[in-house]
Amino acid sequence: MNDKAILYDLASRVNEIARSGQMEEKRRLWRDQNSFLGERPLIYLRAFAFDEFFDPSVLRCTDPFLRRYEKELHQTLFRSALGDDYVIEPWLTLDASYVMENGERWGVPVTLGEKPREGGAAAFAPILRDEDFSCLKPASYAVDEKETALRREKLEEALGGAMTVFVSRQGPYSMWSGDISTDLAKMRGLEQLMWDAYDRPEWLHSLLAFMRDAILANLTQAEKAGGFSLADHQNQCMPYCRELADPDPTVTGVPMNRLWRFLAAQEFTGFSPAMFWEFILQYQQPILEKFGLTAYGCCENLTGVIPYLRRIQNLRRIAVSPFADLRKCAEQIGRDYILSWRPNPSLMLATGLDDDFVRQYMRENFAVLKECGSFFDITLKDVETVSHRPENIRRWTEIVREEIARCF
Repeated sequence: MNDKAILYDLASRVNEIARSGQMEEKRRLWRDQNSFLGERPLIYLRAFAFDEFFDPSVLRCTDPFLRRYEKELHQTLFRSALGDDYVIEPWLTLDASYVMENGERWGVPVTLGEKPREGGAAAFAPILRDEDFSCLKPASYAVDEKETALRREKLEEALGGAMTVFVSRQGPYSMWSGDISTDLAKMRGLEQLMWDAYDRPEWLHSLLAFMRDAILANLTQAEKAGGFSLADHQNQCMPYCRELADPDPTVTGVPMNRLWRFLAAQEFTGFSPAMFWEFILQYQQPILEKFGLTAYGCCENLTGVIPYLRRIQNLRRIAVSPFADLRKCAEQIGRDYILSWRPNPSLMLATGLDDDFVRQYMRENFAVLKECGSFFDITLKDVETVSHRPENIRRWTEIVREEIARCF
């Protein structure tokens, strides 16, 4: 089979699943869940160590660009059988190419450096070594239309109509590149950033304001250029709710206030709550409030900063990671926000699966969430290993479903 036949076959199978009644039901469940009308806690498997057990020899596309989508389709087919509430959509996303200084969103490399081996640690060398940040050249919103069109045509031709190709044109400052925190720590260094808050706070404030304003300017330019689509929702979950329109790649030119947006500040988890507000959240707030609804938090411990998160006017979802105090978070969140609970994958899947342990773990934590009256769902993420036993992922989901049925 040639590349086109390979992708067409895989995409046809994924498209059929995406348009099934089962997926429609999952969309309905998430619309209710994110609008405080959920019938039961939902399950989202965000990560399941796919690269650990996936055999790359099954990939047959010869073109590296198409090979990447071939792998994505294989992963989607695998996850479709896991039994969680993940929604598979009937389109493939292609990020637009952008015109940027030196090809970088800040004009300088934003990276942790080269890794000596795959999966290894990076040799980190921050680019901002002194207080002069004049080297930063934030990107204006400019799509490289020629390059984007070439890549789109190539993918569409290979798919042969089996799936829609959605070109995301929302700009280079989305998700992790738009939260300030991630890029700042990579450019300045995490330890140095902590010293800056004490040694040169005014300078740090000026850098944060510079980055905030650059991101806001780019988002505004993208909006004016019609760069946002209803498929550009971001909430680190399933972005369905009753207040905003469903994801739809055919609806373009939408304002930001019709979309979800997600931000986090994992690099600031070691800051005190007051300093978290002073040195990051107050700069993220105006970015978040440009959008319709927002979600906050990833792996960081947000236990002490929830009073500050409440200042975000359009906040809907708050992440509670394995490092947070679930009870304290649930008590503070109450029924005002959706609590995105992230159970600890290391305890349950890293070295094997103990059914009894998972049941007990779920029962204990469900009891806390039920006592606090939480609106919550379950996100399994940061699964780095399943000890080469992918069957344990589905079994974990089955156990959690059984415990949800028992408790709720």
